[in-house]
Amino acid sequence: MSDPSAHGERFNPWSVVHLVFDHLSAQGLHPVLGESGDPSEPAAELLRSLGITPGDPSWARGQDAEKIQDQLAEIRSLFTPADQGQDPDGR
Repeated sequence: MSDPSAHGERFNPWSVVHLVFDHLSAQGLHPVLGESGDPSEPAAELLRSLGITPGDPSWARGQDAEKIQDQLAEIRSLFTPADQGQDPDGR
């Protein structure tokens, strides 16, 4: 069996984070993204353990960082209870 990373196989760790987040959410769990630290390094370690070279996640700190943070905020809002901040009558 050959080493996949020797063939240049690379994968973005943030794609792994997104996949796992979606899977856990679909199972009815409520994952929290970002409050426990940067999840890209554990995702990169998972890729390494599977023989895949993680892509450089530094792009998330570049010019698209604000866009990414906006997208993460939108995802978090999907898991915020709809009645948060409302009185018992829904106002």
